[in-house]
Amino acid sequence: MIDFHSHILPEMDDGSHSVDESRKMLHESFHQGVTQIVATPHFYAEDNSPKRFLERRRHSFEKLEPSLDSNMPEILLGAEVKYFEGISRADDVELLKIEGTKLILIEMPFMTWNQRIVNEVCELVSSRTKVIIAHVERYFRYGAEKYLEDFYRNGILIQANAESFIGGKFATRKVMNMLRDGKIDLLGSDCHNMSSRVPNLLEARKEISKRIGDNVLDKLDEKAYNILYSGN
Repeated sequence: MIDFHSHILPEMDDGSHSVDESRKMLHESFHQGVTQIVATPHFYAEDNSPKRFLERRRHSFEKLEPSLDSNMPEILLGAEVKYFEGISRADDVELLKIEGTKLILIEMPFMTWNQRIVNEVCELVSSRTKVIIAHVERYFRYGAEKYLEDFYRNGILIQANAESFIGGKFATRKVMNMLRDGKIDLLGSDCHNMSSRVPNLLEARKEISKRIGDNVLDKLDEKAYNILYSGN
């Protein structure tokens, strides 16, 4: 099981506040069956250059690294890149891809979408860059659904948070239907801590299994592995 969205690096953003909390999150993820976890701390262009962000990320990982053990998932370093005007023309944004891949996780604006914003994200796609849209369920209220076909046509991948499948939330029916129809490619816990935003992929998978079947999970796992390791 691969967790494509997490905030497990210590003292990097609004996620883990300490090495100890990161350790607990990683142990819990592993206990739930997560074998690889992508660390995606927030990147805000207004606060950091990509190079400065990568320095901070390296320092955070180096603090955590001595505490890693065999009962934790493999960590892949990435970023959750907040959309900004001109993102498609920012040469150094490619530095924020998930290490060793073409994949970049983009957080879309929390405002009403328009064609210009969607087109700019589509322009990021190239032979060297594969775009993942983070936590799709959070954008439904901003008119995102009518633009998703643009993303599908351009080969953009869609990630949903585990939380949206749990407990009959506003988006649950929509994301279940999208997953059944093959329109969600990846899952992430988007875990931030061990209190309010915890590792929860296993709980989401149980709900998915109950509502739409294990075969959907099998296909999702195969797709996730291929996206991460087979040329993405």
